[in-house]
Amino acid sequence: MTNLSELYLKLIGLAVLGFILGRKLPSMVPTRLGQLLFWVGAPLSVVAFLRQTDLSRQIWIAPAIAYLAIFLGAILAWVGMKGQAYFTKSIPQQPTQGSLLLAAMLGNTGYLGFPVTLAMVGKEYFAWALFYDLLGSLLGSYGLGVVLASHFGSSASNYWQMTQAILINPTLWGFGFGLVFRQVQLPDVVEFGLDKLAWTAIALSLVLIGMRLAQVTSWHSLPQAAMSLTIKMLLVPLVLGSALPLFGVTGAAAQVMILQMAMPPAFATLVIAETFDLDRDLAVTALAAGAIILLLTLPVWLWVF
Repeated sequence: MTNLSELYLKLIGLAVLGFILGRKLPSMVPTRLGQLLFWVGAPLSVVAFLRQTDLSRQIWIAPAIAYLAIFLGAILAWVGMKGQAYFTKSIPQQPTQGSLLLAAMLGNTGYLGFPVTLAMVGKEYFAWALFYDLLGSLLGSYGLGVVLASHFGSSASNYWQMTQAILINPTLWGFGFGLVFRQVQLPDVVEFGLDKLAWTAIALSLVLIGMRLAQVTSWHSLPQAAMSLTIKMLLVPLVLGSALPLFGVTGAAAQVMILQMAMPPAFATLVIAETFDLDRDLAVTALAAGAIILLLTLPVWLWVF
């Protein structure tokens, strides 16, 4: 409970700070902050935390669990849309269907999942969250996510653009660099500075989430987003979380997996929606509402599991 209280103070405090700054500062500031975190902050954090994590456990199963969560979310969203069409005799337009699927599949396992995992479980098991995100969520977002977006959207010519997004992703390069050089001894002052930079990047990512919330101008898409959020943040963690012992994942490692599965929709859903002309308003609403709902669902998952 102490960890949870401290986490909430940080999550809410930094998000509120970002919300206020997002209202006061020019609209280009969150864009520039996002670019700074993408190119510098996130890779540095990965390198720093990799030096402090235990890679001796069966962490390679984490990406497989991530893929299961992505596929289950997509299947449940598809069933939900078919059920809606059957009972209401109406079906959302193609771009809206695409955004609904993406929001149910892809979680914010990096910007939000990392700080939550570090606060609730600690650095020792951070590698589980890292492998889940980089080898699972990232590849799933720009793999299956792009395939579905190209089907429901109108910009199928952007495959190469999304492929480049994976190949040049600095966090993925930082992950590889961190794995290779994690055993290299560094002076204490360098280790200390690297650790502080990593935590600064985590804090700024929460501020950025608040800035993104400040950009929400309408909640009219909330009823449609509710289905995706229910699937992403309730059904998928409940089903797969209950099945984790079958994979030999228990204890703190299982807790990390559940926390990652229970994250709200990812920033990638908005990036893909804008690239393939899907329903941008729905994507933004799902991101914002999911970040708020997490404050309610997080203690529930920690109690249930």
